[in-house]
Amino acid sequence: MESPDDRDELTSFETVCSILAELWSSYRFDKDLKDFIEYNDLGLPIAFAIDAEIVEPTDLAKNYVLETWQILLSALGVEDDIEWKSLEQLFKYSEGKHKGK
Repeated sequence: MESPDDRDELTSFETVCSILAELWSSYRFDKDLKDFIEYNDLGLPIAFAIDAEIVEPTDLAKNYVLETWQILLSALGVEDDIEWKSLEQLFKYSEGKHKGK
């Protein structure tokens, strides 16, 4: 099995945790994201705990976080990891992409 540290993505694991932590803390009660939040009920709070330095990431925790990250990118229609910096940047990109359709 591939290690979470072997991935070829550009967005750092720390930034992934930060973005997912913001999503979880700011949008976990958002009705539009209800299905996503419920499905990722482990990955999102784990990312939050890692981002807040409450816990150290284990390989298993990293796997949950990275799976949640991939699901988020897919849900937003983002095919490429271009070193995302923030949740706002992801949302703006996704919005612009969907407006062009």
